[in-house]
Amino acid sequence: MAERKSARCDAVVLAAGAGRRFGGRKLLASFEGRPLAAGALDAAFSAPVERVLLVTDGDGDLAAFARDHAQALGREADLEIVVTAHAAEGMGASLRAGVEALRSDPDGVFVFLGDMPRIPSGLSQALVRALAPDVDAVAPRFMERRGHPVLFGRACFPALQALGGDVGAREVLAALGDRLALVDSAEPGVLFDVDRPEDLA
Repeated sequence: MAERKSARCDAVVLAAGAGRRFGGRKLLASFEGRPLAAGALDAAFSAPVERVLLVTDGDGDLAAFARDHAQALGREADLEIVVTAHAAEGMGASLRAGVEALRSDPDGVFVFLGDMPRIPSGLSQALVRALAPDVDAVAPRFMERRGHPVLFGRACFPALQALGGDVGAREVLAALGDRLALVDSAEPGVLFDVDRPEDLA
């Protein structure tokens, strides 16, 4: 399988959810000594990307934290805050907003979830290596379960821009068949997310 060696990618971090199962906003809740969103931002900035787009519902505190975090990493110029007026529709609408906000024409876009703080380091590089000419998207897999983040190739962008509601990109991935590549990961962090307050422990 030929490798697309010079893939140019951006990252979208989805952070516009209302956190209903958590009981309210959660991304600034403390997880292992720092705000929950820090883990997803770290993973996005450590990926081989030119820009990181954080999709929010207009949460000013979250945006301020993200800017401070990016500045601490020396990446403040690479962060863009995308505010969606359709956050209440669900994850699909937020993902649509992130992809629509891409200013360049990247070969791929990573999609990170703001409530997934344990994405293993080095995983994103493995996903890029698997984005070959006959592959339209790449996702990690842990113990036969598909995880996150997902790297979508440019061929998926029109489908992502047509998303709505709360289904996210599941249907887009399901339609890819063998054009979805799965990269095995030894780390359960590709599945771990924080839905409820007890998950913070």
